[in-house]
This record gives sequence, structure tokens and C-alpha cells, in this order.
Amino acid sequence: MANHKSAIKRIRGNNAKRLSNRYRKKTVNTMLKKIEGVDQKDKFLKDLPGALSSIDKLAGKNIIHKNKAAHLKSKLMKKANSFSKAGK
Repeated sequence: MANHKSAIKRIRGNNAKRLSNRYRKKTVNTMLKKIEGVDQKDKFLKDLPGALSSIDKLAGKNIIHKNKAAHLKSKLMKKANSFSKAGK
């Protein structure tokens, strides 16, 4: 256990930030699973901007790595493009 008052405060703050980051990450992961399961073009395209924005926010706050954000966005855009090619 920490011996200094400032270290105890730092631990308390780190725990609060960790819980907040976990909540944000879990929320976005749930959103991604929901949007990836959609097979209808109009519903997918309606939810897409919100998902992309959320991914960018996580990367901007260093909750996820910027390359992971790019990978997730690329995967979503690939699916969006497949809708236009398939003509669904």
C-alpha cells in the first residue's frame, strides 16, 4: 500500500479513470457488435456515423490505440461498401 498522501490520492484517481475508460470502451464495443449484426442497408447506414464518431473519441482520449481505431473504422467501411456493391 502507498505510504504518501499524494500516492493514495493518485490511486483513487486512477481507479476512477479506469472505471470510466472501461465503461466507455464497453459501450462502444456493444455498439459495434450491434451494428455488425445488422443486415439491412438503411439501418446500418443510419448507425454508422455514430459508431465512427465514438471510435474517434476513444482514440482521441487514448482509451484505444489510433491504429486499432483505424482498423475498426476500416472494417465498418468495408461492410458499408459491400452493401452498395450487393445492391441490398
